Amino acid sequence: MNMDSIKGKWKQMVGDAKKNFGEFTDDELLQMEGDRDKFIGKVQEKYGVEKEEASKRVDEFLKKHN
Repeated sequence: MNMDSIKGKWKQMVGDAKKNFGEFTDDELLQMEGDRDKFIGKVQEKYGVEKEEASKRVDEFLKKHN
Protein backbone atom coordinates (compact mmCIF):
# COMPACT_ATOMS: atom_id res chain seq x y z
CA MET A 1 0.00 0.00 0.00
CA ASN A 2 1.51 3.33 -1.04
CA MET A 3 0.93 5.64 1.92
CA ASP A 4 2.45 8.64 0.13
CA SER A 5 -0.28 8.30 -2.48
CA ILE A 6 -2.94 8.03 0.23
CA LYS A 7 -1.63 11.10 2.05
CA GLY A 8 -1.57 13.03 -1.22
CA LYS A 9 -5.24 12.44 -1.91
CA TRP A 10 -6.50 12.28 1.68
CA LYS A 11 -8.61 15.44 1.39
CA GLN A 12 -10.53 13.88 -1.51
CA MET A 13 -10.98 10.66 0.47
CA VAL A 14 -12.42 12.33 3.58
CA GLY A 15 -16.01 12.18 2.27
CA ASP A 16 -15.78 8.46 1.59
CA ALA A 17 -14.10 7.87 4.95
CA LYS A 18 -16.96 9.70 6.64
CA LYS A 19 -19.44 7.34 4.94
CA ASN A 20 -17.46 4.27 6.03
CA PHE A 21 -16.62 5.51 9.50
CA GLY A 22 -19.62 7.64 10.44
CA GLU A 23 -18.43 8.20 14.01
CA PHE A 24 -15.65 10.55 12.85
CA THR A 25 -16.05 14.29 12.56
CA ASP A 26 -14.68 16.13 9.55
CA ASP A 27 -12.02 17.68 11.78
CA GLU A 28 -10.87 14.30 13.07
CA LEU A 29 -10.58 12.96 9.55
CA LEU A 30 -8.61 15.98 8.36
CA GLN A 31 -6.28 15.73 11.37
CA MET A 32 -5.42 12.14 10.45
CA GLU A 33 -3.92 13.44 7.20
CA GLY A 34 -3.96 9.96 5.71
CA ASP A 35 -1.64 8.65 8.42
CA ARG A 36 -2.42 4.95 8.80
CA ASP A 37 -1.36 4.75 12.46
CA LYS A 38 -3.47 7.76 13.44
CA PHE A 39 -6.39 6.30 11.51
CA ILE A 40 -6.06 2.93 13.29
CA GLY A 41 -5.84 4.63 16.68
CA LYS A 42 -9.00 6.64 16.01
CA VAL A 43 -10.89 3.55 14.84
CA GLN A 44 -9.87 1.78 18.06
CA GLU A 45 -10.98 4.75 20.13
CA LYS A 46 -14.30 5.43 18.38
CA TYR A 47 -15.42 1.86 17.80
CA GLY A 48 -13.90 0.15 20.84
CA VAL A 49 -12.13 -2.55 18.85
CA GLU A 50 -8.73 -4.16 19.27
CA LYS A 51 -5.79 -2.91 17.22
CA GLU A 52 -5.90 -5.94 14.91
CA GLU A 53 -9.56 -5.33 14.01
CA ALA A 54 -8.99 -1.58 13.59
CA SER A 55 -6.01 -2.29 11.33
CA LYS A 56 -8.11 -4.66 9.22
CA ARG A 57 -10.89 -2.07 8.81
CA VAL A 58 -8.45 0.70 7.90
CA ASP A 59 -6.53 -1.49 5.43
CA GLU A 60 -9.76 -2.55 3.70
CA PHE A 61 -10.75 1.10 3.33
CA LEU A 62 -7.31 2.16 2.07
CA LYS A 63 -7.15 -0.73 -0.42
CA LYS A 64 -10.24 0.63 -2.16
CA HIS A 65 -8.45 3.94 -2.71
CA ASN A 66 -4.98 2.81 -3.65
